[in-house]
Amino acid sequence: MVQIHPQKIEGNWIAGMALDFHTTSSIYIGDDEFGHPRFETARPEVAELLYRLKYSNHDQSAVAGIVEAAAGFLKPYHDKFDVIVPVLPSTERAVQPVYMLADGIGKATGKPVAHCVTATRATSQLKGVSDPEERQRLLDGLYVVDPAQVAGRNVLLFDDLFRSGSTMNAIADALLKQGKVASVRALTITKTRMNR
Repeated sequence: MVQIHPQKIEGNWIAGMALDFHTTSSIYIGDDEFGHPRFETARPEVAELLYRLKYSNHDQSAVAGIVEAAAGFLKPYHDKFDVIVPVLPSTERAVQPVYMLADGIGKATGKPVAHCVTATRATSQLKGVSDPEERQRLLDGLYVVDPAQVAGRNVLLFDDLFRSGSTMNAIADALLKQGKVASVRALTITKTRMNR
């Protein structure tokens, strides 16, 4: 079993947790031949698996370990949620890690997964936007929830990485207001050490 060190995540939900930090250390080791900074990065075990899945040739063999760790963590909370809602990805990929993981966790926990969140316009990645007001402007009115799939239900909002929480908070708001859900709890695989 993959070792985890759960970390609280704050937001517009009853309770939220990340299975671990995204990195344990990152040391600048110089620039590459294109002038881009390079780092030697150490990651917790579950974060290393997530890195392999998302960035290292989309290594799908990493999914099983992540799903097993998440399902094991969720076992005591099984009665607290009825349905898993994955966050809408901000990057187009042939295979979406967040959906792959949500579907795997759903299967492992016996909970349905509702892909009920859509966007009103193209989603742009927020990780490069550090100004909170600009982030909020980009998120305003961005997400739409289909209430037919989630109304009256207790939702586990799922994402692979928690950075500032802006996206998850915007979707949690949409779930509560548009989706008419009974409650929202949140789970991510990792969280960054700095929330920006």
